[in-house]
Amino acid sequence: MKNQEECICALATPAGGAIGIIRLSGHDAITLTDKIFQSANGKSLEEAKPYTLHYGEIKDKDGNTIDDVLVSVFKAPHSYTGENSTEISCHGSRYILQQVLHRFTEVGCRQAEPGEYTRRAYLNGKMDLSQAEAVADLIASTNKATHKMALSQLKGHFSNELSLLREKLLKMTSLLELELDFSDHEELEFADRSELQALAEEINHKITTLAHSFETGNALKQGVAVAIIGKTNVGKSTLLNRLLHEEKAIVSDIHGTTRDVIEDTTLIDGITFRFIDTAGIRKTDDVVENIGIERTFQKMEEAKIVIWLLDEQPSASEIEEMKLKNQGKKLLVVFNKMDKLAFDKLTHSCGSDSSEPEAPLFISARTGENVSSLEQALVKAADIPEITENDVIITSARHYEALLRAHDSLSRVLESMEMGMSGDIIAEDLKMVLEELGEITGGQISSQETLNNIFKHFCIGK
Repeated sequence: MKNQEECICALATPAGGAIGIIRLSGHDAITLTDKIFQSANGKSLEEAKPYTLHYGEIKDKDGNTIDDVLVSVFKAPHSYTGENSTEISCHGSRYILQQVLHRFTEVGCRQAEPGEYTRRAYLNGKMDLSQAEAVADLIASTNKATHKMALSQLKGHFSNELSLLREKLLKMTSLLELELDFSDHEELEFADRSELQALAEEINHKITTLAHSFETGNALKQGVAVAIIGKTNVGKSTLLNRLLHEEKAIVSDIHGTTRDVIEDTTLIDGITFRFIDTAGIRKTDDVVENIGIERTFQKMEEAKIVIWLLDEQPSASEIEEMKLKNQGKKLLVVFNKMDKLAFDKLTHSCGSDSSEPEAPLFISARTGENVSSLEQALVKAADIPEITENDVIITSARHYEALLRAHDSLSRVLESMEMGMSGDIIAEDLKMVLEELGEITGGQISSQETLNNIFKHFCIGK
C-alpha cells in the first residue's frame, strides 16, 4: 500500500473528449497546484475560499502555457476524500492531459492507484465500506434498477439498517457482559431473557430478509440468466441474435453448428437479461459436440429462466424430462418457425412444475414475428419487483456471505437460550454477530488484504 500522506493525481474523465478533468488529493494538493497554475487575477489558490472556481493557465517548467484551465478548490475536511483537493478542467486533448499530469508529477504528485480516492474517503471517515463499494456499482450501473440500488447504498440506507441492528445488539451484549462482572451473584440478570430472545428473533428475521434480497440484487446486477435450449437446428442462435439485435452467433442449416456456450446481455424494459445460447441437444459421436451438450445441461442449472425452443411437437417423455430438469425454474415453451408449423397439432401441455403451466408461445426468430411477446414473457418470468431508492437490496457477494455468517451466529444464540446456557456463551455469539455486521460497513475491518481486494476493481481517478 502506498503512503497515504502523499498527494495523488489522476485523470477523472476519459481522454479525447471536449473536456478532461484532473483530480488532486492530499495535504499539499492546493500548494502543488499553485506551483504550476497562474491565476488570471494573479492571486494564489491558497488564499482562495473553498468551493470556488478560478480561471488561469497551466505552465510548463520553462514558463510556457500548456493550456487555459479552470481550477476548483476544496479544503479539508469538506471534499470527496476528506483532504485538500483540486480539480483542473482542461481541454480534452490527450497530449494536453498528459502534459498537465506530467507537470504535477514533476512538482511532487504521484499517480493515483485504482480506487485510491474512494479508499481515502473511507479511511478519512467520509463514507463506510458498503458506501465505498456502492461508488463502483454506481459507475458500473447499466439500467434503472442497478442505478437505484447503488444510489440507495451510497446514500447509506443499507448502512443505516445495519447500524440500527448493531445498536440493539450492542445494548443487549453490554447487559450480558455486566452480568459477568457480578458472577458471584448468580441470581442477578440484567438482560431479560425473554426480551433478548424476542430481539434475537427480530434481528434474525431482518438479516434473513436482507440475505434473501441477494437473489434479486445479483440478478439485476449480473443480468437475469436465460438459457436457450433445444435440439439442433431449431433456431436457437437465430433467436439469440434476434434478442440481442446483433449477429452474435453463427447461423447455419448444418446440424451441430453451435458447439460451445455463447453468452451476452441486453436490456428489456429496463431489466438486464443474460442470454445463453447452448449446443443443440442430440445423440452424437462427435466428442467436441458432446462436450458442448454437457455444458448445455450445466447452463440449465445456472439459469433462472429456460427457453425451450421447439419446431415440432415434443414427445411425452421429452416433456417429462424437461420438467424434471427444470424444477424450480421458469420454463418458457416456445415454438419457432411459426409460418411452417401446424398449430392445431400442437398441444399446450409443456409447463414447468414451478408454476401453473402456461400456453406455449409461437414465434419466428428469422422474421422477428411475435418475438416482442416472448420479451414480455421474459419480463414477467423474471419477476423483478419495482426498485426505489429507499429499498435495501443486497448486490455484493461479500455482504451476502457476512449476513449468512451473522444468521448462523444468531441461530446459535437462540439455541443457547433454549438450552438455558450461561450468559457468557450467549455473549460470545452475540459478539460474533456484531463482528460480521461490522465487516460489511468496515467498522471492524483490519485486514489490508480485504481492503485491497475491494478497491483494486475501481477505475483510476475514483
